[in-house]
Amino acid sequence: MSDMITPDLVDLDLSAETKEAAARALAERMVAKGRVTDLEGFLADVAAREAQMPTGLDGGIGIPHCRSEHVTEPTLAFGRSAAGIDFGATDGPADLIFLIAAPAGADDAHLTILSSLARQLMNTEFTDALRSVGDPASAAALIRGEAPPAATAGEEPSAVAAAPSEDSVASSVAASADAATDTAAPVPGAHTEGVNAPAPGAPAEAHADDERPFRIVAVTSCPTGIAHTYMAAESLENAGREAGVELVVETQGSAGFTRLDPAVIAAADGVIFAHDVAVREKDRFAGKPTVDVGVKAGINRPGALIAEVRAKAERGEATAAARPGTPVERAGEPGEGYGTKLRKWLMSGVSYMVPFVAAGGLLIALGFAIGGYQINEAKSVTEHFDWGQVDSWGALLFQIGAAAFGFLVPVLAGYIAYGMADRPGLVPGFVGGAISVTIGAGFLGGLVAGLIAGGVVLAIQRIDIPPVLRGIMPVVVIPLVSSAVVGFLMFVVIGKPISEAQKAMTDWLNGLSGTNAVLLGVLLGLMMCFDLGGPVNKVAYTFATAGISVAAPSDSAMKIMAAVMAAGMVPPLGMALATTIRKKLFTTAERENGKAAWVLGASFISEGAIPFAAADPLRVIPASMAGGAVTGALTMAFGSTLRAPHGGIWVTFLIGKPFLYLLAIAAGTAVTAGLVIVLKGMRRTAPDGSPAAESPAAATAKAKQPVAA
Repeated sequence: MSDMITPDLVDLDLSAETKEAAARALAERMVAKGRVTDLEGFLADVAAREAQMPTGLDGGIGIPHCRSEHVTEPTLAFGRSAAGIDFGATDGPADLIFLIAAPAGADDAHLTILSSLARQLMNTEFTDALRSVGDPASAAALIRGEAPPAATAGEEPSAVAAAPSEDSVASSVAASADAATDTAAPVPGAHTEGVNAPAPGAPAEAHADDERPFRIVAVTSCPTGIAHTYMAAESLENAGREAGVELVVETQGSAGFTRLDPAVIAAADGVIFAHDVAVREKDRFAGKPTVDVGVKAGINRPGALIAEVRAKAERGEATAAARPGTPVERAGEPGEGYGTKLRKWLMSGVSYMVPFVAAGGLLIALGFAIGGYQINEAKSVTEHFDWGQVDSWGALLFQIGAAAFGFLVPVLAGYIAYGMADRPGLVPGFVGGAISVTIGAGFLGGLVAGLIAGGVVLAIQRIDIPPVLRGIMPVVVIPLVSSAVVGFLMFVVIGKPISEAQKAMTDWLNGLSGTNAVLLGVLLGLMMCFDLGGPVNKVAYTFATAGISVAAPSDSAMKIMAAVMAAGMVPPLGMALATTIRKKLFTTAERENGKAAWVLGASFISEGAIPFAAADPLRVIPASMAGGAVTGALTMAFGSTLRAPHGGIWVTFLIGKPFLYLLAIAAGTAVTAGLVIVLKGMRRTAPDGSPAAESPAAATAKAKQPVAA
């Protein structure tokens, strides 16, 4: 803590009138100390954090803070304003302003120190001392938790006397550091920081009849996880002591979090969530009276929250018990719409299917490459295999790959049902998928079979079963009944119509040529680059792999596969090229990501562009889609074909018309890089005329804020 704040970082006569000017004045001190490398970039990150949620707190405190790549080491700057500055607190302006700067990769120890300061700001003795301290050196020492220097002439002795002793920042840091060393689940019965042991005299008298006190568990979290998370925890703990309740807080901050002992949660009478980001592992607290509010409510009105949760407990109100443990339900939130659940069910099946696609497809492609295009007609290697014959090895690879491909539709259907109904859905799902292959319904049949299987299992599980039969339900009854129902529907009712639809779609694809093929290439390119590995991307990819998952794929199906893989390579390659050509438009972290994006793009891993899209979606995604559309169209126009469902440039030898194929990828990459450079070049520039090295999200937030002269 000693090097986080020095007298040079203290301004006891802060003259700024706005929060932007205050942040700038304090940040300039950090720049002068070499703690911040880019003033404008850092201020943009501060403004972006402020745009998420005002950082003013009741009690006259403003605590602007952020993580930024422009910060070299964790740093605090403190300013005291006589007139007060509006930081958005409900009780008026702030006269104590802390600017907290954390590096983008700050370690847990530093974050623990910053969180300890945040807790200390809830101590009125501490804030009163800061208001009366007379010189920067004493203020810096007070914040560090050290004994301030001897009072200088004119300084009020009360400033030193008011400094916290046992509750100093130093002691708080030590306690927090000990707690932060282990982020794993604590051993039952071990000490958990935040448990409010009754103070001698008070709670003991309140519960002289041995009646145990009311017990509350709480979780606090905020977007940055540096300040408000820990201030809310401190505020709740103080209010708990005053109310005579046992209150334990789990702080889910940037330095990780120590999970509350399950025994502590089980014994709790109520739960308080004070958070602005999703509570991690929320189901641990299900079935108890719960108050769910923003993190600032935990800071500003902790006593009211405690009273509210006690009232709910008295009325017998409680949240629903933990939801069924299906993968989709565990990943989602209560109240999700059917459309959202349907997408997750389908993505569950696709995600489990993709490894079979990659392994089987590449083995089939290698088999063709080694044994020629007639290798699919070779005898089974169980009947004939010559160790010294190349064709035998080609046949072996092809037949292993074909065996892997045979699982595609059953796995797709099985894991769609699994996403809906967990393990009981696997058997009818796999059975339905296998029947889909048998009757020629293909991937469409697999999708339908998986949904039916999951629905049938869920329906069976809702039936009230006598206790004597419940033991055999998951092992005998559910697999038997659900498989019979799904099999009947697939063989007799809906299988044939789906098979006809699948055949019609295949015939349509085989008939594509000229302009129609190019337009399909544009559409597939747009889909591959829209969400970079997300649901839309996976739909296009699954569509392409379905066409080549047969022993003798059509020429149209192989063209579609070529267009899909080429377009999927463009976003990361385009971003890599852009970071190479115009480095100043990108942050240091983005330039490093750009180096990795070369390899990821070349390997057909579209997700390599996600870091760029997450930071600047309005520029990166449209540019990627434009490049993908160009590549998809050119690939279809050139007539390039591909038998492998994955591999990027490393399977170029398996591509028909490989040079034209690579030309299409290069063209799309150039389009994406060019558009990104143009769009990013339109951002606000730094005073010297060069582009500001800042995240687009931060630039957007800063553009809304007035800039001090």
